[in-house]
Amino acid sequence: MLKAQNKQLRSYLPIAITHKILKFCYFIMAILLLACGNNKSENTTPETSSAEQSDEPLTETSTTKTILCFGDSITAGMGLEDSKDAFPAVLQRKIDSLGLNYTVVNSGLSGETTAGGKSRIDWVLKQPISIFLLELGANDGLRGVTLTETRANLQAIIDEVRQKSPKIDIILAGMELPPNMGQDYTTEFRTMYRELAEKNDVEFIPFILKDVGGIAELNQSDGIHPTVEGHKIIANTVWETLEPLLKS
Repeated sequence: MLKAQNKQLRSYLPIAITHKILKFCYFIMAILLLACGNNKSENTTPETSSAEQSDEPLTETSTTKTILCFGDSITAGMGLEDSKDAFPAVLQRKIDSLGLNYTVVNSGLSGETTAGGKSRIDWVLKQPISIFLLELGANDGLRGVTLTETRANLQAIIDEVRQKSPKIDIILAGMELPPNMGQDYTTEFRTMYRELAEKNDVEFIPFILKDVGGIAELNQSDGIHPTVEGHKIIANTVWETLEPLLKS
């Protein structure tokens, strides 16, 4: 009986081995098919849409003009929970409500000085701009930077913008300093902006923090950066100068 079982086992063994070989072959074929599929996927580059391939700008880009707000933490909206509460975004909502084709770009950088602005202005001007709002200098004043240097940096920024395109409308936003910086310094600091505006024949906002600066309930706990309500007032102040440019 044992011999019969051994004989039967020997007869099954080739079949079992054959099945294993077939399974192994199927496994190898499956791997090869998957590998071919992956190579095909990796070597296939997604097609670019016709709009992206076209040398002509998109319709939205060609009809929408840009307002660039170039400034420090006031423009950036430092301390606000949502950047949509900063005055550039408030301006955008005003513009949208009137159906005007302008896009407001917030290029504010907290802690920015006029020297920092001068160093990054060339990169910022790579995009087409119709209106340029310059709001810098407060950090220079608070750090006691010489007014000769601050004035030169602001002038250099204006020159760069004008060189980019003489047709760009420039708005210079003035700033004032707290009295503890010294009367001579604060007075000269204030008049510096007006003199630059007159010299360069640009639009001028005497004090961008008008009706906000020094009012506790309109500023955050640091007493410097405006609250949401404060930014709404700043937007209204800027709007008085900006609106005529949009409708001209």
